[in-house]
Amino acid sequence: MAKNIHSASDRRGFLLSAGTLAASSLATSVATAQTMGASASATASPLGSRKLGTLQVSSIGLGVQNMGRTYQTTVPSRPEMVNIIRRAFDSGVTFFDAAEAYGPHEVERILGEGIAPFRNQVAITSKFGWNIDLQTGQRLPGLISRPDHIKLAVEGMLKRLRTDRIDLLYQHRVDPQVPIEDVAGAIKELIAQGKVLHWGLCEMGPGTLRRAHAELPVSAVQNEYSMLWRGPEKWVLPLCEELGIGFVPWSPLGVGFLTGAIDARTRFADGDIRKIESRFAPENLPRNLALVELLKRWAASKAATPGQIALAWLMARKPWIVPIPGTTQMPHMLENIGAAAVRFTPQEFAELDAAVAAIEIQGARLPDSVLVYSDVEAPLKR
Repeated sequence: MAKNIHSASDRRGFLLSAGTLAASSLATSVATAQTMGASASATASPLGSRKLGTLQVSSIGLGVQNMGRTYQTTVPSRPEMVNIIRRAFDSGVTFFDAAEAYGPHEVERILGEGIAPFRNQVAITSKFGWNIDLQTGQRLPGLISRPDHIKLAVEGMLKRLRTDRIDLLYQHRVDPQVPIEDVAGAIKELIAQGKVLHWGLCEMGPGTLRRAHAELPVSAVQNEYSMLWRGPEKWVLPLCEELGIGFVPWSPLGVGFLTGAIDARTRFADGDIRKIESRFAPENLPRNLALVELLKRWAASKAATPGQIALAWLMARKPWIVPIPGTTQMPHMLENIGAAAVRFTPQEFAELDAAVAAIEIQGARLPDSVLVYSDVEAPLKR
C-alpha cells in the first residue's frame, strides 16, 4: 500500500529522542524570548542574525507559502497558522517570507494578522511578477512587471500585510517583456516613498542580476537550493558573493524530501506539485533516497534530525545564506529552527559535502512548464 503523506505523524516519523536533544539546546533562549514578547529584535534573536546585503534578519526565516494551501491541497486552520507565526517570533525568528501569488493574496493576509503585535521587530518580504488580478486575486496567464502595475501591486500588499512598508520586495520571476532597468526604476520610487526598504530577484538570469544590481543595489536573491537541488552553486552563489548580495534558498528541505517523510512507496495526490516533478517519480525515488539515508546517518551522529542536518549544511556554506523552511505544523517549525544549534567542524563539513556531491539525483526539480520561467534574461532597455 502506498504511504499516506497526509498524515502529520508520518511527516517526520524519524523524530526520535536524538531530534529532541538537538532542539533542546535552544530551549533556554526560546523561553527567554517568549518572556520578552514584542521587545524581541533581529539583533537579539536567540537564533543569531545574518545580513542580506544591509538587511539584518534571523539566521533562519519562516516561509509562509503553504499557510493558505498545503502541498496536499488541504486548507490549514487560520488561527493555528497565526499561532505558528507568533511562536516563531517568540522563538527568535525575525524574517517572514510571503508573496502576492501565495493564495493568491490570502497568505499575505495571514502573515499580516500574525505579525501585527510585533510588526516593528521583524522583516517581511513579498513578491510581485506573476499575473495576479489586483482586486480579485485571480491568477491569470503569464507575467507582469510593468512599473505602473508594480506600484499598484505594492499598494495591495501593504493593505493585506497591515503595514506601511515591505522590508524586502522581490521580483518573483523575470518578465521577458520589461527591461530590468524599468523594474528597478519603479522600486527606486517606492523606496523614496518609504513603501519598500530593500529589493531582490528570484530565479533570474545572470545578466539580469548584474544589470539590476548596477541600477539599484540588490539585497537578496531567492532561488531553489538544497541538498536535493544544488544548481545555484554553478553561478548564482558565486555571483552573489562577487556582488555582496545575500541568498535565500526556497524549498531548503526539498519539499519535505530531506526530512525523511518520503519513502520509496510514497505517492502524491492530484494537485500536489511533487506528483509532476520527475525527481519524485516511482522510477527515480528509490535511487534518490540514498540522500535521505546519508542524512539519517549524520542526524544520528549529531543528535539531530535529517531536516536539521540539511538546514545546517546550507547555513554552513556561507554566512549570507538564510534558509526559509515553510511548514503548517508547530512541531516542524520548532524542529526547523533547532537547526541553528547544529555545528560542523571544517573536517565534518567537508566530509558531508563530498558525500552529498557523490549522490547523483535522478529527475528534474520542476516540470518543464515551470522551469521555463527560471534563468530568464530581461530585455535590454532601448
